[in-house]
Amino acid sequence: MSATAPLENKENSEANSKWLDAHYDPVANLNTFSSCIALADLNGDGESKLVVGDLGTGGCNMKLKVYKGTTLMTDNTLLDLPTGLTAFLMDQNEPRTPAVAVASGPFIYVYKNLRPYFKFTLPPLEVNSLELEVWSQAKEDKIDPVTLKEMLEGIRGKAEVPLSVRSLKFLMLEPQEMETFVNLYKNQPIKRQTVITCIGTLKKNMADDDAVSCLVIGTECMELYILDPEAFTVLAKMSLPSAPAFMDVTGQFDVEFRVTVACRNGNIYILRRDSKKPKYCIEPSSQPVGLVRVNKNIVVGCTQESLHGYTQKGKKLWTAFLPAPITTMGVMDHKTRGYQAVLVGLANSKVHMYREKNLVNIVKTPDVVTSICFGRYGREDGTLIMTTKGGGLVIKILKRTVVFDEKDSTPGPPMAQSIKLNVPKKTKLYVDQTLRERENAVGMHRAFQMDLYRLRLNAARAYVKVLESSLSPMSSSVSEPLRMNAVVQGLGPSFKLTLNIQNTSACRPAINLCISFLYDQSLYSMKTAFFKIPLLVPGLNYPIDTFVECLSDKGISDIIKVFVLREGKTAPLLTAHINMPVSEGIVMS
Repeated sequence: MSATAPLENKENSEANSKWLDAHYDPVANLNTFSSCIALADLNGDGESKLVVGDLGTGGCNMKLKVYKGTTLMTDNTLLDLPTGLTAFLMDQNEPRTPAVAVASGPFIYVYKNLRPYFKFTLPPLEVNSLELEVWSQAKEDKIDPVTLKEMLEGIRGKAEVPLSVRSLKFLMLEPQEMETFVNLYKNQPIKRQTVITCIGTLKKNMADDDAVSCLVIGTECMELYILDPEAFTVLAKMSLPSAPAFMDVTGQFDVEFRVTVACRNGNIYILRRDSKKPKYCIEPSSQPVGLVRVNKNIVVGCTQESLHGYTQKGKKLWTAFLPAPITTMGVMDHKTRGYQAVLVGLANSKVHMYREKNLVNIVKTPDVVTSICFGRYGREDGTLIMTTKGGGLVIKILKRTVVFDEKDSTPGPPMAQSIKLNVPKKTKLYVDQTLRERENAVGMHRAFQMDLYRLRLNAARAYVKVLESSLSPMSSSVSEPLRMNAVVQGLGPSFKLTLNIQNTSACRPAINLCISFLYDQSLYSMKTAFFKIPLLVPGLNYPIDTFVECLSDKGISDIIKVFVLREGKTAPLLTAHINMPVSEGIVMS
C-alpha cells in the first residue's frame, strides 16, 4: 500500500498537468539568459532548432550552440560574452532560411546556414582631444609613464568625453607594468568603442512572419540603432536618457513602429518612428527586471516581486504580486490557438503563467529557471524550453487538449465580481429624455445653477441669523470655541437636566465662564438656576447636572433657555433651547 501511493500521486499529478515532460538534461551545461535563446527554422525544412548563446564560465568557453530535438547539433566558439541573440530574415532569396545575429561586445556576428557570414561593428565614438594629445606626447617620449598617469587622472575627473578603454586599463596598472604597456600601445591609434546591451528585430515593410526584418540594437552610450538587413548600414538613430537593459520592438520600419526600452535608471521609455527621443516615460515603483509585450499592452516585472501591466502610452492597468523574486520573463504566443500569456520564472523553482493579471497556470521545475522560451520546436507548436541555474535543459510540450481557465487561481475576490451586470436595454422614455437634455442643455444647466445659488443663499442667511441670535449649540466666538448639548431624563414631575460642555480649542483652556437658565417660573422651578463652570481643558467633555421640578398639573410644557456667558459680560457666548417633555407624574401641591 505504501509502495504504490507515490506512484499513484505521480500519475494523478501528470494527469492534472497541462504539460508533457518531453526532456530534462540536468548536465546540459548551459549558462544563458532569455535574451540569448531563440527558436528558428535554420535549414528551411519545417523543423525549428534551438539556438543558444552560451556564456560558458563567464570568461572563457563561450559558444553558439544549436540543438535539434534533444541532441546538440553544432557549436561555434564566440570571442566574447554574448549579450543578445535573435534570428531574422535578411533577404528574399530562396530557400527562406533565417540568419542568426549574436551581439557580443561592440560587434554583431551574423551567421547564415550556421556559418559566419558578416561582422558588424558599432560606429566609433568621439575621442577626448586632451587624451589624444597626452598619448602623442608619450609616443614622442616627451613624458614618462608616471606623468602620463597623473595627466590622464586629471582628464578623467574633469572631461565631458570619457576616456578610452586603453587609458582606463593603463590607470589600473601597477607602476612596474606601466612602461611595458606604453611601449606596446603608444604607436597604435586610440579608439573609443561602446558595447551592445540588448538586441531585437523590426519588420522592414510587411508584418508577415516570413518578412524581412531590421536589427535594432541598444548600446552602452545610451543610443538605439536600426540597421538595414542587407547592407548593415544605420537607418535610424535614437537617443535615450540612460543605458538600455531590456527592449521590445513592434511594427514596421517603413510604416509605423514602437520601441519600448527599460533602462538602468529604473524608467521605461517608449519611442515612435517620428521621434528621435522618447515620447512616453513610465516610472515603475522599483527597478525593472524584465519586459515583454502581450498584444498591445506592456508587462513589466520589478524587483519588489510584482508584475505591472501598462498601455502603449504608459497608463497603468493592473498589478499582480508574486510569491518570490523574478529570475526571467518570456511570452507564450500560441498562434494556432490565438492564445497569449506571460511566463514568469521565479526564484522558488516555479514558472507562473499570467493572462493579464490572472494566474492561469503554475509549472514546477527541478531548479531555478534562468531563461525561458516558448514556440515551435521541431514540428511541435506548443513547446516550452527552459534552462536552469545549474546548467540543465528542460523541455515541456503543451497538451493539445488542454484548456486554460480564465479565472485567477490565486486566492482573492470571487469570480462573481468580474461578471458584468445584465443592464436592461434603453427604453423609449430614456431616449426621449436624453434627446430633451441634449436640446435644452443650456437652459437646464442655468435653472439648476439658479436653484443651487438660491439654496446656498437661504442657508447662509439662516446661519447668519443663528449666529447673531446666539441660538446655535456651537460658539461663534473665535476666542472661545465651545460646544454644548443637553439631555433631559425622567417622566415627571421631577426631571434631571444634564449639560455636556466641551472646549473645542486646540490648546487654549476656557476660564471664567458661567451658565444661566431662563424659564417660566409658574411652570418650573430649579434649585440652582446659575452655575460657575470650572476650567475647561481642550478636548474633554464636562457634564453639569441639575434638577427641574414641574409645578403645573395641566399637562403642558415649555422651553427652558440655557445661556453660557463670561463673567462680567451680558452677551451670551452660547445659547441652547431645551424642549421640556410633558410631565406624566402627579404634581404634589
